[in-house]
Amino acid sequence: MADKVMPGPVDNSCGIREAVCIHTRKIYDSCRDKDCIEDLRFYPKMQCVDVLNRALSVKGGKAELLYVYTDVEPVNFNRGFYSVDMRFFYCVTLQAYLSSCTTPVTVEGLCVFDKRAILFGSEGSAKIFSSKMQAGELDAPSLRRANTPIAVVEAVDPIVLDARIVDGCGRRECDCELCEVPSCISGCFGEDLSSGDDSRRVYVTLGQFSIVRLERDSQLLVPVYDYCMPEKECSCGDTEDPCCLFKNIAFPVGEFFPPNTVHMPENYEETKNYCACH
Repeated sequence: MADKVMPGPVDNSCGIREAVCIHTRKIYDSCRDKDCIEDLRFYPKMQCVDVLNRALSVKGGKAELLYVYTDVEPVNFNRGFYSVDMRFFYCVTLQAYLSSCTTPVTVEGLCVFDKRAILFGSEGSAKIFSSKMQAGELDAPSLRRANTPIAVVEAVDPIVLDARIVDGCGRRECDCELCEVPSCISGCFGEDLSSGDDSRRVYVTLGQFSIVRLERDSQLLVPVYDYCMPEKECSCGDTEDPCCLFKNIAFPVGEFFPPNTVHMPENYEETKNYCACH
C-alpha cells in the first residue's frame, strides 16, 4: 500500500511540487435534465391583456430565465439523500396577431415552472462559525448549519417551442391564480402582471436545459504544480491611433454577401435564434 500523502513538498517526477490542504465545496451528486415543459401558463403584463383578448393567434418568441428559487430538504426514507425543489421564473415574449394589424404585436409576461430532483448529499451535523463580515450588519461571527448541503442550479435561457390561446378553461381544468411573486421578479416587468383570471388564457411550451448538484464544504488534499502566474501582458491597444485599431478589425464579409444555403439549427444556440417563419 502506498504511503499516505501529507501536506508539504512532494518528490515527484510529474512536476508536482507539494500537496496542500484547501477548503472548498465538494460536489457529492449531480444530474442534468432536458425538460420539455408543455402548457405552461402565461401571465401577461396588464397592458397586454387587451391585446391578447383581441388576438387571433400567438406565436413563440423568446424566453429569459430570471431566477431559480431552490429549497433543500432531507428525504426521510432514504438516509443521505435530499430533495431539491426548484421554482423557475421566466420572462417570456410572444408575438400576437390581430385582424386589425398587419404586423404582430409584442406581448410580455411571466411563466413559472416547478421542478424537483432527488440527489445524494451525504450527512453532516457540525455547525460552522465564521468571522466573515456581513454587509449591513455588525462585525459578528455568523452561524451556518452544515447539516444540509448546498444546492446549485445551472440553467440556460429556455427555447420557446410553442404558444397558443385558449378561450376560458378550454379542455383542461381552470388554473389557479398567479402565485405570490417575489418583488425582485415582478420588478423586472416594470408594471403589474395579470392575476390569471382573464377570459382568454395563453399557454406556452418551453425547452429547458439544466444541471443540478449538491455541494458541501470540505477540506481536500490536492497536488500543486506551481503558482499560477499569467503569461499574457495586459494591453489596452493603441488608443491614440483609432485608424490603427480599425485596421485590426476583420472585414465583415457575411454582412455584404448572403449565404447560398440556409442550414437547419444543430445546437442549442442556433435553435434558440432560429425562426422557421419568414
